[in-house]
Amino acid sequence: MAWTLSEIVARLGGELHGEDRLIARLAPLDEAGADEIAFVTGTKHADALRASAAGAVIVKADLLDIAARPAIVCADPYVYFARLAGLMCPPPAARAAGAHPSAAVAADAQVAASAEIREFVSIGAGAVIGERVLLMAGAVVEAGAVIGDDCVLHPRVVVHHGCVVGARCILHAGAVIGADGFGNAWAGDHWEKIPQIGRAVLGDDVEIGANTTIDRGALADTVIERGVRLDNLIHIAHNCRVGAHTAMAACVGVAGSTSIGANCMIGGAAMISGHLKIGDRVHISGGTLVAKNLDKPGQYTAVYPLATHKEWLGNAAHVRQLGKLAARVKQLEARLAAANATDPHSTKEPQ
Repeated sequence: MAWTLSEIVARLGGELHGEDRLIARLAPLDEAGADEIAFVTGTKHADALRASAAGAVIVKADLLDIAARPAIVCADPYVYFARLAGLMCPPPAARAAGAHPSAAVAADAQVAASAEIREFVSIGAGAVIGERVLLMAGAVVEAGAVIGDDCVLHPRVVVHHGCVVGARCILHAGAVIGADGFGNAWAGDHWEKIPQIGRAVLGDDVEIGANTTIDRGALADTVIERGVRLDNLIHIAHNCRVGAHTAMAACVGVAGSTSIGANCMIGGAAMISGHLKIGDRVHISGGTLVAKNLDKPGQYTAVYPLATHKEWLGNAAHVRQLGKLAARVKQLEARLAAANATDPHSTKEPQ
């Protein structure tokens, strides 16, 4: 759907500079054409802005002089662009209220009349489906589960029994909410499964990526608070809590009973051990192994620098000797202290 720049400003705010024109699409700065709009985040992209053929741009005030075309001026072009994308390319929503003939809906399920239930969806006994919910093909909502208003569940999403999904959540294809946690007790010669009787509870405005799994709690609930963003292929184990507006990139693993604070950012493939507490506003670099509590806000990194394989082998050999080196340094310090005690004026180091 095309919008004029003035219509965009009327809906999203900002200041329009230059002529009004019709915008058909959003595009990257280096690919945008005359009927497209792009955004520029800072002065480091000034040369790219000058060279761009974009019909309009979203910029901060300090780039207006070199924009040389219609521009929307705002405080944060990246956030503005995100909102504009939502305006011009809205996410899927329920369009045809009602259930497809192939859907299996339990007789006592509570399904809002405005919800759209597509092909081969399964809704279990006592489940609750809120207003304007869209359940795409093959989605499964088990007995007693609750899906809040305006949620979108993409194909093959599974929400297991008793779990809760808040309002306006987006669950991408293959996401699993409330699978059993990894609970097993060693009985001497075999494993005894520990029933997982908690739930998985998602707050409002949560987005879960494709094939991400959030395990239900063993006793208490696993909780994902409001506004959390989880990328694809993430695992959140049982009894974890993820604070409001925290974001995780793909392939992160969080072991059981770990609490992660609000407004955290966790890079791709980071691994977080179990029974830890991560405070608010902690940023963890991609590939980092977290094995202790992180109480203070800030950036944390534990990734060994890249090297050639030959260099890596040499460094690894040195690392193996660190224990012996530390012991030797202690011995030398003790001998030096003893020598100084015998002769306080001596400056000779022990051999």
